[in-house]
Amino acid sequence: MEYKFSDRVSNLKPSAIREIFKYAADPEVVSLSAGNPSPDAFPIEAIAEISANVLKNDPISVLQYSVSEGYTPLRNHVKEYMKKEHNIGRDFDDILITTGAQQVMDLCSKALVNEGETIICEAPSFVGSLNTFRSYNAKLSGVTVESDGMNMEELEEKLSTIPNVKFIYTIPNFQNPSGVTMSLEKRKKMYELAKKYGVLIIEDNPYGDLRYSGENVPSIKSFDEDGIVIYAGSFSKVIAPGMRVAYCICPTTVFQKLVVCKQAGDVHTNIWSQYVCDEFMTKYNFNEHLAKLRKIYAAKADFCMDLLDKYCAPAITYHRIDGGLFIWCDLPKNVDMPEFCKLAVQNKVCVVPGNAFLTDENIECHSFRINFSTPTDEQLEKGIKILGELAGKICK
Repeated sequence: MEYKFSDRVSNLKPSAIREIFKYAADPEVVSLSAGNPSPDAFPIEAIAEISANVLKNDPISVLQYSVSEGYTPLRNHVKEYMKKEHNIGRDFDDILITTGAQQVMDLCSKALVNEGETIICEAPSFVGSLNTFRSYNAKLSGVTVESDGMNMEELEEKLSTIPNVKFIYTIPNFQNPSGVTMSLEKRKKMYELAKKYGVLIIEDNPYGDLRYSGENVPSIKSFDEDGIVIYAGSFSKVIAPGMRVAYCICPTTVFQKLVVCKQAGDVHTNIWSQYVCDEFMTKYNFNEHLAKLRKIYAAKADFCMDLLDKYCAPAITYHRIDGGLFIWCDLPKNVDMPEFCKLAVQNKVCVVPGNAFLTDENIECHSFRINFSTPTDEQLEKGIKILGELAGKICK
């Protein structure tokens, strides 16, 4: 039998990160490649207690079909919370509960992008979103990420010259993979440019609650008075990724189309998971839980950066971070980064090659991403020490 696949998927490649997971499954391998929360971060007892109570007292409510828009109490509570804590949401906005933030990108692509139209992305950017955009045969155009976020001159040059740009995709807080946070000045400039050129912004913010140093920067959505920003938030990094609960706050006209697309996809997000998130937000101390997470990740991030200073300097340099789960590392220009990453795997350490995060994976790249949230301290030290030893040999 000859299998003929659609044009949409014929040229898609497996996620580089998911492929690396195959190596990371080896118990002898130190995985610095995942983006998983720390095992210490899960509110296991609360989830068990909430689940036991509902399954004992009202099981059908979480086992029966439900509405595509999302569990109504959760929608209302998230709407209230985001308005109170982050000034997000206007009278023209509505909220959709999705199956992970990845689904926000999928639904927006399905609803907004025709084949051959362009999506402007940060370079580098999250590979999961890039692959979603590629699956709709969108053209991807990357804009350089600087130490304070996307290069605005480069962004305007692309907006003024590329036809049929549908939206700008950005991760402004502790960006995956670079760890960079966009400055307030650049956030305002991006909004102005999007408004000027009639382009939407998708603001993806899965890590915003994980700031452990420095001052919070207002979200782009918080000053959206024109209905041009689609905001994606998630419970994956603050409660549990396996529950697959996220949300999209967007103009009602867009929301209505996303709901129709979701109905054709998975009907609705898991109701048990939504119920647990709602109960945890409203009947447990959610802000205290976030403070606990920040403490966990602050310690792990500082430890990781100390190890990089101790074992990897000067061969490997990196960008210091104020939050999130990732550190972006740079090799000297004369070092073959993909070969270095392969060598690392052979020495039982997994990192993610930087070109996996580019809109064009063939562009030369000398960087790689490491994750510090998942490994134990012992694993982290072992892995980074090996990376430093390999880099020291190559850079001689």
